[in-house]
Amino acid sequence: MRAVIQRVSKASVTVNDTLFSSTGPGLVVLLAVARGDGEGEISWMVRKILNLRIFNDGEGKMNLSVSDTGGEILVVSQFTLYADSSRGNRPGFSDSAPYGLAEDMYNRFVVSIRSRSGLRIETGCFGEEMQINLINEGPVTMIVDTPIHSDEG
Repeated sequence: MRAVIQRVSKASVTVNDTLFSSTGPGLVVLLAVARGDGEGEISWMVRKILNLRIFNDGEGKMNLSVSDTGGEILVVSQFTLYADSSRGNRPGFSDSAPYGLAEDMYNRFVVSIRSRSGLRIETGCFGEEMQINLINEGPVTMIVDTPIHSDEG
């Protein structure tokens, strides 16, 4: 799994000119599922996102997690994070999980992060063309990859 994690003051997803979801302060997580990902990757990524210390404490140091701050999380599927543009000008997506598997893993990820966090978790609309609006705070943006075939639970 790969995630682009952004610290935001607010974010929203629009589909077909209609607001689909929105959040206040917290994180936007753009999530991609790779071929071969399973429950270990879901568990690892959920734990990493919930505990990643990228929010400022009272001294202005990034020392708090979204769990510590009680922030919200917007999770959006984005298979293009596994784009391979190393040859030619048209990216290939062979490292991304097939549609059905990616949708199942994305849904299981959302269920897992909701059950393990108690935070407000919103989502994008899997497989749809979406417009993502956000205000990145900091700016703070990180790319996080799971270890290959993580067995951590």
